[in-house]
Amino acid sequence: MCIYLGLDVGTSTTKIAAVNDRKEVLMTRRIQASDQLTSVFGAIGGLLYELELKAEAVGGLVMTGMGSTFVKGRPFDLVTDRVLEFEALGRGGLFLGGLDRAVIASLGTGSTLIWSDEKGSRHVGGSAVGGGTLVGLSSRLFGVSDAVRISEMAEKGNLRNVDWNMVDITLEDVPTLPDYATASNLGRMKPEATDADVALGLLNMIYQTAGTMAVYACRIEGCQDVVVTGSLASLKQASLLIGRVGELYHVNFIIPKQAAFATAIGAALIGLDRFKKA
Repeated sequence: MCIYLGLDVGTSTTKIAAVNDRKEVLMTRRIQASDQLTSVFGAIGGLLYELELKAEAVGGLVMTGMGSTFVKGRPFDLVTDRVLEFEALGRGGLFLGGLDRAVIASLGTGSTLIWSDEKGSRHVGGSAVGGGTLVGLSSRLFGVSDAVRISEMAEKGNLRNVDWNMVDITLEDVPTLPDYATASNLGRMKPEATDADVALGLLNMIYQTAGTMAVYACRIEGCQDVVVTGSLASLKQASLLIGRVGELYHVNFIIPKQAAFATAIGAALIGLDRFKKA
């Protein structure tokens, strides 16, 4: 069996994906270490070990992500190439979403928007509001700096204690805006609001910001499909909160199972195309 590897290398975390000749995703893993080299070599070595394969079974390796610039040469002496992150993200997003064209929204430290179709992928916008915002504010407000723990806290939260909705600020109907639409994120903040309420309010603000920007991108590109990827896409509240944005603006938000690994999977698929032809 011949496999192709894609690596999305961050500051200290590497996401790796392996695909075979039939474009089947065999495995994905996330490795965190003190530096890029350790995480990259750990990711490749660990994956080969788990799949019970030798390096000779790898047809090629494609790296992407800001951290990949620190990796020189050919890890494990594998045939290696690099690709721009937005190209890998676009390819992986379309593949996971089962679409030929779509806006790809990556919710990582910030939020990135990609337009991808049969012609390729290009960056169309983004925001500095994302996972970094969530972790930074949560750490300051209630001393929790892990996104999964914040999500678990938010499960007990009530947005009515922290957000203003349209029904709260007007007695008249507003065309195109239902009464449940958020009028102000974290603008209500009742005295009895708990940390769980605030955590849910933070998540709502971030998903609504990213979702609304994706809606604008859809209108520019003439599309109604958004594939949501990145680490925040895997949190429990993602589907509900960003889905409400879709209901409001008639946009279809798709969150695939492997959303957090879209960029790594896209890099592996690009490697399959490049190295298999060679």
